[in-house]
Amino acid sequence: PVIDLLMVSEARQMASITHKIRMELLTINDVYLLSTFRLPPKQGGTLFGLYSKKDNTRWLEVSVVGKINKVLVRYLREDNKLHSVNLQHAPVADGQSHTVIVRLSGLRGDMLSVELYVDCKQVDSSVGLPELSEIPLAEVESIEVRTGQKAYQRMQGFVESMKLILGGSMSRVGALSECPFQGDESIHSAGEQTKALVTQLTLFNRVLTELREDIRDQTKEMSLIRNTIMECQVCGFHEHRSRCNPNPCFSGVDCMETYEYPGYRCGPCPPGLEGNGTYCADIDECSHANPCFPGSKCINTAPGFRCEPCPRGYRGNTVSGVGADYARASKQVCTDIDECNDGNNGGCDPNSICTNTLGSYKCGPCKSGFVGNQTSGCVLQQSCSTPTNNPCDVNGFCMFERNGEISCACNVGWAGNGNVCGQDTDLDGYPDEPLPCIDNNKHCKQDNCRLTPNSGQEDADNDGIGDQCDDDADGDGIKNVEDNCRLFPNKDQQNSDTDSFGDACDNCPNVPNNDQRDTDSNGEGDACDNDIDGDGIPNMLDNCPKVPNPLQTDRDEDGVGDACDSCPEMSNPTQTDMDSDLVGDICDTNEDSDGDGHQDTKDNCAEIPNSSQLDSDNDGLGDDCDNDDDNDGIPDYVAPGPDNCRLIPNPNQKDSDGCVSLGNGVGDVCEEDFDNDTVVDQLDVCPESAEVTLTDFRAYQTVILDPEGDAQIDPNWVVLNQGMEIVQTMNSDPGLAVGYTAFNGVDFEGTFHVNTITDDDYAGFIFSYQDSASFYVVMWKQTEQTYWQATPFRAVAEPGLQLKAVKSSTGPGEHLRNALWHTGHTPDHVRLLWKDPRNVGWRDKTSYRWQLTHRPQVGYIR
Repeated sequence: PVIDLLMVSEARQMASITHKIRMELLTINDVYLLSTFRLPPKQGGTLFGLYSKKDNTRWLEVSVVGKINKVLVRYLREDNKLHSVNLQHAPVADGQSHTVIVRLSGLRGDMLSVELYVDCKQVDSSVGLPELSEIPLAEVESIEVRTGQKAYQRMQGFVESMKLILGGSMSRVGALSECPFQGDESIHSAGEQTKALVTQLTLFNRVLTELREDIRDQTKEMSLIRNTIMECQVCGFHEHRSRCNPNPCFSGVDCMETYEYPGYRCGPCPPGLEGNGTYCADIDECSHANPCFPGSKCINTAPGFRCEPCPRGYRGNTVSGVGADYARASKQVCTDIDECNDGNNGGCDPNSICTNTLGSYKCGPCKSGFVGNQTSGCVLQQSCSTPTNNPCDVNGFCMFERNGEISCACNVGWAGNGNVCGQDTDLDGYPDEPLPCIDNNKHCKQDNCRLTPNSGQEDADNDGIGDQCDDDADGDGIKNVEDNCRLFPNKDQQNSDTDSFGDACDNCPNVPNNDQRDTDSNGEGDACDNDIDGDGIPNMLDNCPKVPNPLQTDRDEDGVGDACDSCPEMSNPTQTDMDSDLVGDICDTNEDSDGDGHQDTKDNCAEIPNSSQLDSDNDGLGDDCDNDDDNDGIPDYVAPGPDNCRLIPNPNQKDSDGCVSLGNGVGDVCEEDFDNDTVVDQLDVCPESAEVTLTDFRAYQTVILDPEGDAQIDPNWVVLNQGMEIVQTMNSDPGLAVGYTAFNGVDFEGTFHVNTITDDDYAGFIFSYQDSASFYVVMWKQTEQTYWQATPFRAVAEPGLQLKAVKSSTGPGEHLRNALWHTGHTPDHVRLLWKDPRNVGWRDKTSYRWQLTHRPQVGYIR
């Protein structure tokens, strides 16, 4: 048969052609691909191929590789592996028309060979090749013929003709291509007469072939007549010989003798097989009847079939049998399993929604009244509004966090994690007795000083008694009042210098330094450290001895580096700062339009109060006057905003939790940490400022309010608990310890402890400090007392808590000193904002809890 491949287009034709190719390949010995085409130089593509429509498997493929003058034949071997044959010397990609013949020979033998002919001349061949795989009957309908393809595009060039010849000889193929072949040798045309002669010889050979077949048929008929005569009992030549012995039928099929040729008739094929009785082939029930449930694999068992068990998520019977009729009548039935009703909610969280689907299920969100997800679990939704869902202790209170979650804290006088609270006598955040907290919160541990606040729970000798209430804190047998190293054991009390610190705890054991200051925290006190700031530059050469500045930049060339220069752009070698506002007098204009404590020349929001000067995107414009604090293109408060993460760039505004369309209003990137300072909001004391994460008094400046006073010594402060606790250790002249961090406003709370029984002076704290003449102060006097210096005016202090606004025309000195001592207004210095009408003074050895809220922008103080 000759198949014109260029005429195959419809699916029906395709199925018929592929079936014919399969059947012929089972019997013929040779197959030829004959094609005439034209290719541009160095181009190529796939001429012909048999492919699986299911997975694109190549059964047989012929390609032209024009760049290297090669024809590539690839076919599927019997072991289902792809085999490639490279045929060289094929210069067909030159823009000219060429006729190519590819011959596959030895299909029915043990040795497969491939030959390549170009323009009637054999150019290459390959022998001893692996056998070609047989196309299974079940795959025939999924095989398609493709022609003229190059990878995923059409073949480059023009295909004039393409035929597939199944069987026959080279001479016959040569006749179709006008190539005269004799045997397997190629010859060239020798004119029109030679062509005519070849044509006549071809016709003659065809006639001889037909005559040979007629003679063979006649011979068979004569042999049958002779056998019939010889076996005829009437004629008496021979005894009867049975045509069913040996049985010519298929195994298991009955044979019956007949008088018609060939003398016997075979019964029907066994169940599960089809054919004429002589030849029976297995019926593929899987492809004919589709007896199995979709998703269950059907296995043809020859004979018969078997269905695998129902797929996961379904239940049903397993089906097996023999024959197409049985397969059609006994199809496998699988029903969906409702996993959500298995008693385990389908494996989803017990408090979440399980949705059954065909063959499976889906775990959904938490049920109403529960929060969480499938990973962390769904827990009962906590709420501050309903007592049943309020997780806080009866002695605690409930708070809503920024992301919508709630948290608990203990009331004043109680301590714990908020869910569990115990009595806290000294108000330092630790309960008098240990609490059974499941989260192992440190504030559930028993206070090691029940009557003395010690928020850091320091215990130098680890004896279970805190340093603040341990009369021998270091456990060296020497009482604290006599010990020159309270926190370091030193029984010998050796002290090589004249300060009050023994050698064991003295950071300059041979140089007196009562302040023990160690700027670079290297264990060596400033008094004996050759490089106080640890920047690698000796103090004598360092233009900022106490501030690290390895580059030693000094723009105004005043001998003071920019890092510590109070006027870095104006020469001021003396660094005088009369108002202690950290701006040198020579460049201090005191022009502050918005009253936020920053003069206009240094204020990043000159017309809007912003004491913190926070600039989250470092664009030189403070957040308070910047419409896009994080510079992500989403305005902070107006359309197309508001920005759900105001301080962290997130132009996509992704908010995964909460309502699918709206979320909880807080973007994913700032869900737990709004200012991106790596401290979660619940623990961050300033969740809207990445510059401040906790209360820290370890860095502060001391402002002496009475520089000329000599009644007592200057204040001495000791900072504990990583900067969260500050202690005044001795009676002193009035002074302030002011931190360097500025705030736009504060929600400030803490414990104020009076640890004396011999003094009755003022104690308190300041807030909203701008300079030494401008600040607010909360003051508390124990008893009424007139200041002992009547100059410049008589000052009388009354007992009771007082709130004062300081705006002094003179700043630190005797006027401000007496004005602060005096209860009431003092023109040009102090204005009394509020006083406790009960006139109750503080008590000795007592802790007080205070809370302060201040919003300078609106003048709110509470």
